[in-house]
Amino acid sequence: MAKTIGTAVETTISEGLHIVVVGASGGIGQALIDQLLRDVGVTKVYGLSRKNYQPKSLTSSGSPSPTYQHLVVDYEDESTIENAAGQLTQPIDRVIVATGFLHNESIRPEKTFKQVTSDKLLHNMLVNVVGPSLIAKHFLPALRSDRKTVFAALSARVGSISDNQLGGWYSYRASKSALNMMIKTFSVELKRIQPQTVIVGLHPGTVDTGLSKPFQRNVAPNKLFAREHSADCLLSVIENITLDDSGYCFAWDGQRIAE
Repeated sequence: MAKTIGTAVETTISEGLHIVVVGASGGIGQALIDQLLRDVGVTKVYGLSRKNYQPKSLTSSGSPSPTYQHLVVDYEDESTIENAAGQLTQPIDRVIVATGFLHNESIRPEKTFKQVTSDKLLHNMLVNVVGPSLIAKHFLPALRSDRKTVFAALSARVGSISDNQLGGWYSYRASKSALNMMIKTFSVELKRIQPQTVIVGLHPGTVDTGLSKPFQRNVAPNKLFAREHSADCLLSVIENITLDDSGYCFAWDGQRIAE
């Protein structure tokens, strides 16, 4: 259970939620959607990803679900993000950005500054900063204004500047630090124009997905989370954060991460 941090009073609800999950086809995104669709308090879930994704719990029925709608987006094409936001049919209560990049076949986290390249830096920034920032640009206005709403994006503990004791992973660290700064800057403006909206970064821990697969060898078994467990923790943090928490990054257990 996440710990509540902050003292501001806000209006919240426990039913009738309309939620957007960005990165629907990813490991954490899938787990979030599956859990939300089982929640009786959730009325509608929009899943966004490059590839069409239908939750396993719905595919057996063979007919469209009134609870779930998939929207195809290309995070490198802002027009597709704008188009997706335009397809929402009612105000939104939660936006959860579950996208992220750490490695692919040609890019690996740097062990030394000698491995830093423009390609690594630019690709990390494109996926981990530009994508979530454009999602925020077009989806923050879709959040309802009469009660507490949340915009949350997956960040990482390694994005903390003051907590960096190990070095390495230059491009990934820098991109997550930049994402945290974008979240902080959004929060400053939102306090003026959307005071009921909380925007935060979320550190999911080390989750058993393709993103962490090459780096799991040195992770203690009790620190490697199943994606379902991570989704449960993240949703708990989202429901427990307050208006005072806007602009900060929180770990899966609800603890605020040092900036």
